[in-house]
Amino acid sequence: MPIFDTIVDDMKAAMRARDKDRLRALRQIRAALMLEAKKTGADTVDDAGSVAVLRRLAKQRLDSIASYQAAGRPDLEEIEVAELAVVDAYLPQLADEATIRGWVASAVAETGASGPSDMGKVMGALMRSHKGDIDGGLAKRLVMDALKG
Repeated sequence: MPIFDTIVDDMKAAMRARDKDRLRALRQIRAALMLEAKKTGADTVDDAGSVAVLRRLAKQRLDSIASYQAAGRPDLEEIEVAELAVVDAYLPQLADEATIRGWVASAVAETGASGPSDMGKVMGALMRSHKGDIDGGLAKRLVMDALKG
């Protein structure tokens, strides 16, 4: 079942269960997915597009959590953490560090990178082949480590 349909079904279940917090998060996810669908003129979003939207929503939640922590607002932070948990439930798991290290080594060999100035080439090759499976921040750190020698 497509992610979009799963979210709609889960939204209905949350309504029946009167789970207001989960329902609020699911409505936000559905709204973001529908907005993405309108950009392309489609009725729904495919799974790849849904994952991209969900990753963007997760990043927004993480940024909000950090802001609320800095501002000393645990009440708002708690809401964002709960919404992040709902978003994360629909995201596929990212590759672990050991797997990414292997991919980085392959990308370095493939591009013939020899130093930090070749980081763009390596990151480009890495993200082209593993875009949905990799955390960009972790990949960047591992590529820098690999290119430093």
